[in-house]
Amino acid sequence: MAQVTSKGQIVETATEARAGERGPSMLVVLTVSTVAAAVIFAALWYYFLR
Repeated sequence: MAQVTSKGQIVETATEARAGERGPSMLVVLTVSTVAAAVIFAALWYYFLR
């Protein structure tokens, strides 16, 4: 847990400082890339194994 000094400065460990917040953009990227991979695999399956 981050500590605040007497001067109001936040002190964090390296792990705490790197821990970013996953916002909606992360969900969009994950969803779009998963759907794109599924479409590509479906197209390859249809082209080669029909």
